[in-house]
Amino acid sequence: MKLIIDVDTGIDDALALLYVLASPEAELLGVTCTSGNVEAAQVAENTLALLDLAGGPDIEVTLGRRVPLTRPLMTAPETHGPQGIGYATLPPPSRAVSPRHSADLIVDVARRAPGEVTLITLAPVTNLAVALEREPQLPRLLKNLVMMAGSYRSPGNTAPTSEWNTACDPEAMQTVLSAWESAEGVGRPVVLGLDVTEHAKFMPDHLAQLHATAGNPQANRVLQFIDDALRFYMEFHSRYDGFYGAFIHDPLAVASALDPALLKTEALAVQVELDGKLTSGETVTDWRRVWNRPPNLEIGVSADIETFFARFVERVGGLAARIM
Repeated sequence: MKLIIDVDTGIDDALALLYVLASPEAELLGVTCTSGNVEAAQVAENTLALLDLAGGPDIEVTLGRRVPLTRPLMTAPETHGPQGIGYATLPPPSRAVSPRHSADLIVDVARRAPGEVTLITLAPVTNLAVALEREPQLPRLLKNLVMMAGSYRSPGNTAPTSEWNTACDPEAMQTVLSAWESAEGVGRPVVLGLDVTEHAKFMPDHLAQLHATAGNPQANRVLQFIDDALRFYMEFHSRYDGFYGAFIHDPLAVASALDPALLKTEALAVQVELDGKLTSGETVTDWRRVWNRPPNLEIGVSADIETFFARFVERVGGLAARIM
């Protein structure tokens, strides 16, 4: 599967990239970076350094728009740490970021291989909104769009009803929804919101299984990175969510893109609240179909979490064992 992944790396973005690099069915054509968990330049540095660590140094990494379309930039150092990777540290990357803009990478790759490329967004969809401005036919050029975004039948994690990626740039999310709505005959984007991703609770037992799969070698660089990043993330969830573990939203989105059988979806109409004083960024979902408008999203309603975790442990543990 030919992939472009849009990130704001981010602890769970880092785990998602490791999952992709460990997946033999995935061909990662590029990683596009935007601001979100941390500022975009730090996102790009994290991403380049992680690819060095995990043996993917030749994959193009691009910087995109550094701020949302219309709103002030928000970042989340309390969730992901000041550099975005918790307590982990990585050597400086071996190469510089690509000179081209993230939107141009998305458009150029989709034009070169029309109908073949799946775009996975794990960040605010600012880069995708810019790409749509440069190429309005993008919904017809991409094979699939899979997003980790929104909260459809569950509380938010940024405001009472809004999820982080959508709340950071709700105008971009609405731009994406409108673009796919107007492109008749294309498949609906698949979206995983907090409703399903917060069932992917990575617990200390999972971390122990990961170490066992990797053979628990001393001084394993990948395992050390995961340990140090997740310790910060687990401490955050312990303070704010009442459990010592971590929601690994982004790896579940990647796994579901690679194997759609992991995810059950429901086709529904969704619009993004842009003006509400208390609800800005909410993904307003017509569960009772009172709008009488066609569905524009395939919303994840449940996922095979047990199979996902088994694959995550097997694949990422195996990657760690190979790299040492």
